Amino acid sequence: MKIYAEKALLPNGWQNDALVSIGADGKIAQIESDVDAARASEAESRVDILLPAPTNLHSHAFQRAMAGMSEKRGPEPLDTFWTWRQIMYRFLDILTPDDIEAITSFVQMEMLEAGYACNTEFHYVHHQADGTPYDNLAELSERVVSAAETSGIGLTLLPVLYQYGGCDQRPLGAGQIRFGNDFERFARLHEGASKAVAHLGGDSLIGVAPHSLRAVSPDALASCVALVGERPLHMHLAEQVKEVEEVEAAWGKRPVDWLLDTHDVASNWCLIHCTQMSDDETDALAATGAVAGLCPMTESSLGDGIFNGVRYLAKGGKLGLGSDSNIRISLSEELRTLEYSQRLRDRCRASVATAERSTGRVLFDAAVTGGAQAAGRAAGALAEGHYADLLALDASSVMLDGCAGDEILDSWIFAGDDRLITDVWSAGRHLVIDGKHTRGEEIRARYIQVMRRLRQEF
Repeated sequence: MKIYAEKALLPNGWQNDALVSIGADGKIAQIESDVDAARASEAESRVDILLPAPTNLHSHAFQRAMAGMSEKRGPEPLDTFWTWRQIMYRFLDILTPDDIEAITSFVQMEMLEAGYACNTEFHYVHHQADGTPYDNLAELSERVVSAAETSGIGLTLLPVLYQYGGCDQRPLGAGQIRFGNDFERFARLHEGASKAVAHLGGDSLIGVAPHSLRAVSPDALASCVALVGERPLHMHLAEQVKEVEEVEAAWGKRPVDWLLDTHDVASNWCLIHCTQMSDDETDALAATGAVAGLCPMTESSLGDGIFNGVRYLAKGGKLGLGSDSNIRISLSEELRTLEYSQRLRDRCRASVATAERSTGRVLFDAAVTGGAQAAGRAAGALAEGHYADLLALDASSVMLDGCAGDEILDSWIFAGDDRLITDVWSAGRHLVIDGKHTRGEEIRARYIQVMRRLRQEF
């Protein structure tokens, strides 16, 4: 397959009249610039502006179905992340495997339409509502895989180890028992999930996710590190003040300090949120080469706090974006929210821009490269040998009319939105055409049926 683009963002900058050839393995085989009309006519697809498509590096797919259900004042005097979590646990009680598959397909479809080419799913719902394992331990992991088969999205599946209700290793509460495993059972579940992922295309991968320092023992965390080897390892870290205080009281150090002192955190690690870090912790995490997995819309929704993005990027830190609670699926809005959070905190503008690159370019480059690294995916650039994870923008949009170079990204992110996206490819699979997923009607219809029942029961 060949794609012709009037403008394309390549590793060496913006190029005109680009012809991208994609091999049978879904990887970019060749890129040519300044091709003439005869060469351009060879392309099966023609687009205005072609960009590398990022990975969504952190998602809890089932939470998409809760969107809009948690905005009422609860019985507590102050609603927080912790009170929201109780609502989430109640919602989990009514979800079936069929529900989870339908919701996940819908979320992945929305991700593709928003410009993401890969879903890194932090998957922690493993058992029945009463905590009893399914006959097939990996039943719900297989449902995530089935959803990816339907949507066509690239998948990095991260089965989650969740042992305890807190650092004191108290038993899991009623809302958490669908998550729980000791490490021995989790290893068997992980093996089953690995076999399921192997049935997908070669661009899909299995990793591991020890949930957080609150939810796993130090020994189990070490076992997860050994289990995964050099594949992706993701973990929530330093999201809430209460969490930081609990870890410090139990383990003698703040979460980031404890982790970096105890483990060789390397490039296959992705630490999610990190919204409660000191300057020294920020510098230390940046130096590891790990990815900070940021979810700006969810972090705003849950009142987590603001990531120290300006300092982290200045120190060479790597970051990527995820949609986490999936309250909204919007790539452009995640990028915009990240930048605006820095501006609000520091009372400035163009907080991450440099002399060479605009705000939009810095954010987009970081999201694309960091997301690919976090997913363990050979992507992250329009370059030969990389998976053809691509998105196209509509140059006829009033928001992009007359734009050139990095101004295209700035205008899309800060003046436009995801409606400017016309096409998306995941490992060469052309899944979004004219802004719509190729199986969108089918996926939406199934999701609507599930949601009608869930709203009644919840």
